Amino acid sequence: MKILVIDIGGTAVKMGLSNLDGTMNLMEEFPTESEKGGPYVIQKIIDYIEKIHVNFDTISICTTGQVDEETGSIIYANENMPNYTNTELKAIFEKKFGVVVKVENDVNAAALGERNFGVGQNYDHFLCLTYGTGVGGAMIINSKIYHGQNGVAGEYGHMILYPNGRPCNCGKKGCYEQYASTTALVNEALKLNKKYTNGKVILQYIEKDLELKHTFHQWILNISYGLVSLIHIFNPPLIILGGGIMEQENIVKMIQIEVNKQIMKSFSNVRIVGASLGNKAGMLGALSLIKD
Repeated sequence: MKILVIDIGGTAVKMGLSNLDGTMNLMEEFPTESEKGGPYVIQKIIDYIEKIHVNFDTISICTTGQVDEETGSIIYANENMPNYTNTELKAIFEKKFGVVVKVENDVNAAALGERNFGVGQNYDHFLCLTYGTGVGGAMIINSKIYHGQNGVAGEYGHMILYPNGRPCNCGKKGCYEQYASTTALVNEALKLNKKYTNGKVILQYIEKDLELKHTFHQWILNISYGLVSLIHIFNPPLIILGGGIMEQENIVKMIQIEVNKQIMKSFSNVRIVGASLGNKAGMLGALSLIKD
C-alpha cells in the first residue's frame, strides 16, 4: 500500500509517499504561506500533488488546528491561517483524488508517531506536549489518542497557570502557553535585549547575561508547574516534550529535575523525555492513522 502523507504546519507543508513500515519513498517541503488563508493553502497542496504525478492508495493528513476526527473537518484554527476554520479537509481531498482520506490534528499525530515509531513504542499510556508559538498537547491512552467529548482534548496550553495573568488569544488570562511556550520565553527575553529574537540566540547568551539566565530559569519553572499538575491528574509513566527548543537535551533534563522537586513521591517514577522523530513526527503520525 502506498500512502501519501501530508503535514500542514503553520510554516511549512511536508509531504511524503510511504509504505506502512514508515519508509518514505518521496519527501517534499515547501512554505505554507498560511497568512494567505486556508483555501489558498489547500489549493496549493492539490496543485503540487497533481504536478508531481505520484500514485497512491490513500491520503493521510495531519494539520494545525482542532480537527473533527469523524468528519475530518477543521473545528477551529486561529488567525495564523485565516478562513481555515470549518474547512472540510477530508471531503475536499476525497472528492478530488477519489481515495479514502484520514485527517488528524498535528500534535495528536506527532504523539501517534512517537507511539508507533519513536520513544513511546514501549508505552501504552503517555502525554505529549509541544512548545513553540503556543503549547500543544495530546494524550495516548491504551495506545490510542484520547479525543474527548468534542474531539478537542489535550489543550494543555490553556490550563490557567496564573489567575488574571497575561492575556491569551483564547480570550482568557493566565494560560499556560503565555508562560511556557517558546514565544513566551522570547517575549520576556526581548525586554532585556532586542537581539534575543529566538530560542537559539537566547541559548547562546544565557551564560553571559545573568538577567537572561534568571528569565530562562523562570521559564523552566513555568513549564514544570504545568507538568506537575498534569502528572498529578493523569499519573503517566512517560511525558514526551516536542518543539524545536526541546531538542536540547539539557533543557529536558532541567525540566525533569524541577518536576521531581515538586511532585508527590508516589508519582516520582514518571519519565520526561524529548521527542525523537524531529520534523518527521507529524508525517509518521499521519501514517499511523492508516497503520492503526
